[in-house]
Amino acid sequence: MNYWRLIFTARYGLRMAFDPGAVGRAFSEHRFDEALGHLAKDVRWTIVGYMVLEGADAVRRTCGETLESLADTTTTYDRCVVAAGTDAVAVDTFARYRGPSGTTAVASCDIYEFTGEEITAITSYAVEVDPQDAGSQP
Repeated sequence: MNYWRLIFTARYGLRMAFDPGAVGRAFSEHRFDEALGHLAKDVRWTIVGYMVLEGADAVRRTCGETLESLADTTTTYDRCVVAAGTDAVAVDTFARYRGPSGTTAVASCDIYEFTGEEITAITSYAVEVDPQDAGSQP
């Protein structure tokens, strides 16, 4: 949960409106602590061409592994476009990962499906691209 939402809720006893776009963006930008609380117990995450994860525990585990793998990496987002409705969100990103072994660039799109305030499905598409030319493969 985001810091200001916690402060506002604690101070005024009011609950801010749920923002599915903010939750999707947080997940797509690896700010998992802001999004994992919204996972449905039976969430399904399809990482197209790679794997399918079933259940909130599997998604949480993979997010933790992702953060561990990025511990010595600086991530910058050159692009982040969010298209949000009440029950679906799409997040289009272009990220650069700079680490000890060099720079990698990834163009990705994540689609989140919601039931109420819970993410019930995630579909992720990602392709590595040339860090110098976003339209070319490495």
